[in-house]
Amino acid sequence: MPTEIRSLLGKDADALLNYESKTVAKGQIHLPGPDFVDRVFAQTDRSPVVLRNFQTILNTGRLAGTGFVSILPVDQGIEHSAGASFAPNPAYFDPENIVKLAIEGGCNAVASTLGVLGAVSRKYAHKIPFLVKFNHNEMLTYPNTFKQSYFGSIKQCYEMGALAVGATIYFGSDTSREEIAYVSDMFDEAHEYGMVTVLWCYTRNNAFKVKGADGKSVDYHASADLTGQANHLGATIKADIIKQKLPTNNGGYAAINSGGSAYGKWDKRVYTNLCGSDEAGKGGHPIDLCRYQVLNNYMGRVPLINSGGESKGESDLAEAVMTAVVNKRAGGMGLISGRKAFQKPMKDGAALLHAVQDVYLDKSVTVA
Repeated sequence: MPTEIRSLLGKDADALLNYESKTVAKGQIHLPGPDFVDRVFAQTDRSPVVLRNFQTILNTGRLAGTGFVSILPVDQGIEHSAGASFAPNPAYFDPENIVKLAIEGGCNAVASTLGVLGAVSRKYAHKIPFLVKFNHNEMLTYPNTFKQSYFGSIKQCYEMGALAVGATIYFGSDTSREEIAYVSDMFDEAHEYGMVTVLWCYTRNNAFKVKGADGKSVDYHASADLTGQANHLGATIKADIIKQKLPTNNGGYAAINSGGSAYGKWDKRVYTNLCGSDEAGKGGHPIDLCRYQVLNNYMGRVPLINSGGESKGESDLAEAVMTAVVNKRAGGMGLISGRKAFQKPMKDGAALLHAVQDVYLDKSVTVA
């Protein structure tokens, strides 16, 4: 039964489904579609093998042939500790259940660690595209730090049958330039092997939490302007797909540059003309904030997928559908949702993934 998108959006349904963007027109964006590889990606310097593997991902799962993707990512065993991640559903300590959920959930690909996917590669690499994450921020070092370590080589990913590799860069951290350098090198090697590259473009710096005049701290790690710039850097090192958190606010540059401090370069028109915010970055429709992320992905030439976020229980389904609607209407290519799916019984997790996919299958949900 198709997902009742409008009812799940509740009181926000009209504001999300009927909104028309007044920032950058949809006609200027390279939008996802069944012909995306032919129309957009074939213009790049990627090899025919990369193009074939990208098309294979687009041709898999319930969204096959639409140009959209739904990916299951389960790298939290390293990123958030295995116990914290799998205690709600211990079955997912077993890598096979992770892959089974991706298949049962109709996903285009399954993203996980070198160890998880390597443990079951002979049984499943030919049944669903593997996206191997080769670096992680492990959470056992004390004190915890914002730094990625790489856990495997591109050759290992290729030899287990992966069609794609993924990495995270913590843009804004004191090790970001080191991470940019080695991820760029590893993406270049991945392209030589014909694999698609996916980059988690996250921001990390305590300075991105800014105390306002009222004494309250505001977190700008997911602001449209800072995440947009992170995306632009990711596109520069040839990420084929960029994963980003859905914007929760705007005005990161303006806030950090308050009180006599100086940081980066920014222009008020980013907020007013490009995001529909005021000159300080306050306000702006969620679809416009997400569209600014797409603009920084070379106007959509590098597709944007947004993350599903943490599991909060009963609100997970509504939140996942809302994120999918915003991403699709902004010009994005899909969702990569993990904890909302795997921290539930497999049947419920698969149903949530199907609900997300229903948004992309619903032709009445159009680009704003």
